[in-house]
Amino acid sequence: MSKTLFDKIWDAHVIAGQVGEPQLLYVDLHLIHEVTSPQPFDGLRSMHRRLRRPDLTFATMDHNVPTKDIFNVQDEMSRLQMETLERNCKEFDVPLASIGDDQQGIVHVVGPERGLTQPAKVIVCGDSHTATHGAFGTIAFGIGTSEVEHVMATQTIWQVKPKTMGIKITGTLPANTYAKDIIMGIIAKYGVSFGTGYAIEFYGEAVEKLSMEARLTMCNMSIEAGSKTGMVRPDQTTFDYIKGREFAPKDFAAAQKYWESFYTDDESAFDERLTFDVSDLKPMITWGTNPGMAMPVDQLTPAIKDGNDQAAYDYIGLHPGMKAEEIPLDYLFIGSCTNSRYEDLEIAAQMMKGKHLAPNITAWIVPGSRAIRNKAIKNGLAKIFEDAGCEWREPGCSACLAMNPDKIPAGMHAASTSNRNFIGRQGAGSRTHLASPAMVAAAGIAGHFVDITQLDAGEGESK
Repeated sequence: MSKTLFDKIWDAHVIAGQVGEPQLLYVDLHLIHEVTSPQPFDGLRSMHRRLRRPDLTFATMDHNVPTKDIFNVQDEMSRLQMETLERNCKEFDVPLASIGDDQQGIVHVVGPERGLTQPAKVIVCGDSHTATHGAFGTIAFGIGTSEVEHVMATQTIWQVKPKTMGIKITGTLPANTYAKDIIMGIIAKYGVSFGTGYAIEFYGEAVEKLSMEARLTMCNMSIEAGSKTGMVRPDQTTFDYIKGREFAPKDFAAAQKYWESFYTDDESAFDERLTFDVSDLKPMITWGTNPGMAMPVDQLTPAIKDGNDQAAYDYIGLHPGMKAEEIPLDYLFIGSCTNSRYEDLEIAAQMMKGKHLAPNITAWIVPGSRAIRNKAIKNGLAKIFEDAGCEWREPGCSACLAMNPDKIPAGMHAASTSNRNFIGRQGAGSRTHLASPAMVAAAGIAGHFVDITQLDAGEGESK
């Protein structure tokens, strides 16, 4: 019987339980941060339990970190959560990348960066965007606070096996379109809940050509499609990325041979299949208040279909029939676990090199980790952003969510490389428009959204 990549990894990790009922899975890697770990650690302490596998648990600080002045934590709750994580990691012997540490950064950036994320693993974290790690051919998903404690105590988790969905991505990406546009295009076409109850695997010729950074972006937003899990078959691109990293297997040849055995046998093994052709894909932007409310940059904001559309327009301050360039912009944010990797910064810097922000724009550039920050400084990317008038920040989740000082003011519009444009997501009353790093950077220079497929590469001039 044909099996999917998901089936093979799942079957290799089942400890107990029957198909169709909750099954106990072994967890290979547990990533933690300051927000969802205090209660689980307290639970262990109150029950006089130890952490089952400290060596398979890794912690970093990201959600609450101030990115402008990282050691000046003004918010009392943020400071308490960060201090608590330090204390808990010391007590339970968990490796921690704290503020200012060379390995600190966004949890879903530092896991792959350090070589912790590897094919055929089950990876969990108390954060919904754990799906990001599926880009390496893993089963990776977010878990709740009580589940975090269960994993800490047992290195296992109970889960009901979802159905599987294959999304075949065909064609060749046009110039200046990216993985962010692929996943936004898919969600715009099929909605924010089509993946509910399914584990999604992205495959096809277009996926095979994507870099690891691009695959991470695509899997990151699987949760925005309603799925807990997005994944890509591990291939040579995957292996080349992992090789030589801190936690890469010592016997890499043996590890690679094992990883190569994990793939979907045949398309017929999926419970559901979709096809998405990227040949004519245009850069995408959101106009509303969920990721499915998105449109190609060369189209007009859509007609109102229902009350949800009307409510979205009322909140966002737009109306049907507007051109993308007519959407007012005040802020731009390049960062988050979706698009803060070095490749993302490099693409954005190419759009900004030798230019300056429009006078109406305030820009925050936030690398996903200290390693990315240091590389960007060394190679001159940071200077390109600073010369363009952007604020170059320290690593952290930053303006992706209103859980640190980086908040978009009420009523202001932000072009953002993050993953969610919900009401108040980037600050009370803030208005978010999601797009790729290239689109956000170009919008910063022009002062409004532009169709970057009509720009000369590196010039920023209309053809």
